[in-house]
Amino acid sequence: MLKSLRKLTGILCVLLLLSGCWSSTEIEDLALYLGLSLDAGKPAPKEKDLERKGARYPKQDKLLVTIQVVPAVGVASNEDKSLEKSSPFFNISGSGDSILQIFRQFSIRLDRPIIGHHLKVIVISADLLKKQSAEQLTDFLLRDNDIRPSCIVLVSEGEAMDVLVGTPNKEIPAVSLIGMSRNRSRTSKVMRPVTLARLDAMIHSRKSFVLQRLITAGKETLFSGAEIIKGSIGQSIGSLGEDDTMCLTWLRGEGDRGVIKVNDSKGEPLVFEMKSLKSKITPHVEGEEISFDVKITTTGRIIETWSKGDTSTTQEYADEASKIFEEELIRMMTQLIHKLQDTYAADVAGFGDQLAIKYPSVWKKVKDDWDERFSQSKISISYKLSITDFGSFSEKK
Repeated sequence: MLKSLRKLTGILCVLLLLSGCWSSTEIEDLALYLGLSLDAGKPAPKEKDLERKGARYPKQDKLLVTIQVVPAVGVASNEDKSLEKSSPFFNISGSGDSILQIFRQFSIRLDRPIIGHHLKVIVISADLLKKQSAEQLTDFLLRDNDIRPSCIVLVSEGEAMDVLVGTPNKEIPAVSLIGMSRNRSRTSKVMRPVTLARLDAMIHSRKSFVLQRLITAGKETLFSGAEIIKGSIGQSIGSLGEDDTMCLTWLRGEGDRGVIKVNDSKGEPLVFEMKSLKSKITPHVEGEEISFDVKITTTGRIIETWSKGDTSTTQEYADEASKIFEEELIRMMTQLIHKLQDTYAADVAGFGDQLAIKYPSVWKKVKDDWDERFSQSKISISYKLSITDFGSFSEKK
C-alpha cells in the first residue's frame, strides 16, 4: 500500500512538470502577417467606400499601413474572399494616426486576429521618411512583443504598399524580399540587411545611416540604391544610386563582390569581376584638422571582352586592363565621396567610427556635429587593382 502511494505521488509530481501551453491558439485561427508597409497618410481605396457609408472614426490620416496576411484561405476580409482561390496571401490597408490604432481597426474588418510573430520585412516609403522620423515610425514596432526584432527594414521609392503586390500563384512578396537580400554574395549592390534591432541602435546613436532602397515597376521590385537617413533628424535627406551603393558597401568593408564595366581602346565592352576586396580607413588628427587615408585593394578576373586579338591573355594586357579598371574605380569612389561630403554632408561610410576607435577624446568633442566636420575633412584614397586570371576560358600567360 505504501509502495503504491509512493508511485502515485511520483506520477503526480511528474504531471506537474509536464504542463502544456494553456493559452495556445490554433494557427488556423490566426491571421499571420509576413509583410508590413508604411506610407504617407491617405485613406485606402476600400476605406473610402466604407467611410462614404458611415464607417468613420476621428483621425488625421498621418500614415497608411498595409499588412500581407498568409494563408489567404479563410482569412480574407469580406471584400477579398475572391482572392482565396487565386493567391496564397492577401493585403489589407488602413489609414490612421498610429500603427496600433490601424491594427485594431483591422479587427473589425477581418474574421481572425492578426499576429506578427512571423513578420519578415518592413517597407517604409521614402516620402513618409521625409515627413516623419524613423524613431517615430518604429516606436510601436519596437515596443510590441508580437514583432520580432530580426525582421529587416527597407525603404521604397514610391508607395511602399506597391512592394507587397504580387502576381497570383507566385511567391509571397515578403518572402521574396528576404530571398533577394541574400544575393549580396553575388553583388555589393545588395547591402547588409538592417534588422529592426539594428535600426533601433542606429537611430539612438544619432549618426547618419543608410537603408536599402527598393523600386517597383508594375509587379516587379528590385533593390536599387540606398536611402540616406540624417542622424540629427532621423529623416530621409536623399538617396544613392546603384553604383554609389556598391562603392559604399566596398568602402565600409561589408562586401567584396561586384562588376566594373569599361570600354577598351576599341570602344568594346570589357568587364572585371571582383573576387576579393579589402578596405581600410585610417584617421589622422593634426590640431583641429581631421583627415583620412583609405586603402582599397581588390583582385579579380577579366570575365568578358568583346575585342578580338591574340593579346587578351598576356601579362602586358592584364597590366593595361588593370589601369583602365582602376581609373573607373577611382571615378566611382570619387563620385561617392563627393555626394557624401558635398551633396548630403552625411557620414554613412563609417569614418566617424574609425575616428572614435583611434582618437576617442577627439571624437567626444566632435561627435555632436560630426556630419559637418566630416564634410570638411580631407579624404585620400589609394587603390591597388590586380587581375589574376581571365576566367576558365584561358589562363594568363
